[in-house]
Amino acid sequence: MAGKKDYVNSKVTNNREQIEHHVREILKLVGEDVEREGLLETPARVTRMYEEIFAGYEVDPREVLGVTFDEQHEELVIVKDIVYYSQCEHHMAPFFGKAHIGYIPSGKIVGLSKLARLVDAITRRLQVQERITSQIADILEQELSPHGVMVVVEGEHLCMCSRGIKKTGSSTVTSAVRGEFRSSSALRSEFLALLK
Repeated sequence: MAGKKDYVNSKVTNNREQIEHHVREILKLVGEDVEREGLLETPARVTRMYEEIFAGYEVDPREVLGVTFDEQHEELVIVKDIVYYSQCEHHMAPFFGKAHIGYIPSGKIVGLSKLARLVDAITRRLQVQERITSQIADILEQELSPHGVMVVVEGEHLCMCSRGIKKTGSSTVTSAVRGEFRSSSALRSEFLALLK
């Protein structure tokens, strides 16, 4: 989403006063003095942050793929190490990591930057990593009709690292496998080998 057009969540923009009021109330409820210098602008800063980190609600992820191209390339295409940031829907705590996308075209390809935009459109909303992984694979399968799709998403979840079990440095890895990747262990192995 960055680059060509930076989206913001217009619902946040349109409800700025209410959100700032509620952030101020939460600060009071956790024991803070909302009149101290460091917190005076915090409600406005949080609201501006929400405009950005929840911008995915403004975008139809399918439309992010944009124009496709007819191309007779039917070999594996991989875009790896796509950095993402998201918010856990269970705790509203950040999680972040990298997405790796591979597909085998069946006559239709998409611009490589569009895959990164797709990741942004899906992750910039309240999410769980498992859903992110499946949504990326499903949208690519539906929109491109490739021979196969494989998506691997790695994530570090602050709701697990900084609270609760407090397992700092732990990583979660999820995968989604569609089409020929599902039936061919050789294709899955090739994809995973190319990620290294």
